[in-house]
Amino acid sequence: MLLPALLLASTEPARHRVIVSTDAGGTDFDDFQSLVHVLLYADVLDLEGLISSPHGGGRTSHILSVIDRYATDYPNLKTWSDRYPTPDALRAITKQGETEIAPYAGVRRPTEGSAWIVERARRDDPRPLHVLVWGGIEDLAQALHDAPDILPKLRVYFIGGPNKKWSPDAYLYIATHHPTLWMIESNTTYYGWFVGGNQAGGWGNAEFVNRHVVGRGALGDYFARGISFHEQTRTTVKMGDSPTVAWLLRGNPELPFQPGWGGRYVRAWTRPYVRFDRLTTAADRVEHCGILELVLPLGAGAPAAPEARMEIENQKLPGHLDGNGSVRFRFCPKEARLYRYTIRSNVPALDGLQGEITSAPLTPDLALRPDPALPNWWTDDPSPDLREGAIPGARTINQWREDFLRDFADRLERCRTPKP
Repeated sequence: MLLPALLLASTEPARHRVIVSTDAGGTDFDDFQSLVHVLLYADVLDLEGLISSPHGGGRTSHILSVIDRYATDYPNLKTWSDRYPTPDALRAITKQGETEIAPYAGVRRPTEGSAWIVERARRDDPRPLHVLVWGGIEDLAQALHDAPDILPKLRVYFIGGPNKKWSPDAYLYIATHHPTLWMIESNTTYYGWFVGGNQAGGWGNAEFVNRHVVGRGALGDYFARGISFHEQTRTTVKMGDSPTVAWLLRGNPELPFQPGWGGRYVRAWTRPYVRFDRLTTAADRVEHCGILELVLPLGAGAPAAPEARMEIENQKLPGHLDGNGSVRFRFCPKEARLYRYTIRSNVPALDGLQGEITSAPLTPDLALRPDPALPNWWTDDPSPDLREGAIPGARTINQWREDFLRDFADRLERCRTPKP
């Protein structure tokens, strides 16, 4: 059941070390909004990295464009706190991460972003390093592959769901090779930031922007009218990655099962994975946000350089040739529903093959089966009373909607008005 009150971690919250890994400019617009959010709280966090880890066209230039707005507001912001980092300090910690989806092995090569995670994690500082993953998880996987010694230092909050959909191989690498990682895997709970809760009057996603964001400095105007994505100007609240930041602001980051602005989570059960050595049908099941692996034989008449891809929803997933006469595909469904797919290939036995797979919703009993091999892994609470519609765990966030939006609005006022 929902808890009625939320205790602050302390009257003067600890300064948490933070690296943000974002796909701003990639597949969604809301990372830009969450970048505005985290920069407004940069005086109470020790921001140590802003990494561009896109699924698509996102690059560091997109992060830097938000920092440019911050630079305009910085003269006002610093009157409120001398702990706001300078714009140049933020530019210096902006790094380019992986720009391609991981191959079947889950890792490919070190990047500036993955190397930065390793460097900061190895820094002589007793505090844990919070890695907030808003996009691809490839850079985190690469960092753990290259420097497994950093694992005890990390506290990861991963906005999964659609991001996990684009990173199934990197995700599975982490779950398989680094199961003791401290990780919150939020596949659905994060929806509570923009779905449900009190949306009456000025708390609605559109009206909140009109009343509390427009005209609040360069960052406010950018949030309200300046984010153009897929030839649309985005003007309503989404901020789907902001729960990772809010989790550090209100609640107890060491205890994910307690209430907080970033949600409340349960110990993870065995991470869902199913493998089929044949085409699947609608009767076959994979858990919502689980990993499906499909293994198909190349058959006779395969060319010397076989190629294949699985076309499913808006993805074209490359096949992995396993050296044993088969091709493998991995897919992660972000919604609980029926999916249909087609195989495209230069292999005659594969080209044009079609199949279906049903993504099954979470059931409440899953929370009763924590996996002892995942002692520090947390995920969405499937309890029925915490659902917002069909979205598990969302009410653990949206119950605080007025509180976190009011606090965000107060922060935006700093952009247009120096401290009296």
